[in-house]
Amino acid sequence: MPALNITFTEEEMAALRRQAARENVSLKTLVHDAVLAETHRRRVTAAAVRTARISAGLNERLATK
Repeated sequence: MPALNITFTEEEMAALRRQAARENVSLKTLVHDAVLAETHRRRVTAAAVRTARISAGLNERLATK
């Protein structure tokens, strides 16, 4: 299975370990899920921006009626 090595400062690593403990998950699971969630959030945000840009003219016309 592919893997990725990521470097963190000692402070960042300590914060990640604390968060994993709070969520009762492994550090690996915490980081894996966080990366996937952030990737999804960025895709959804980009889609919303594209949709708003494309529909801006229509929204203006609808708002003035």
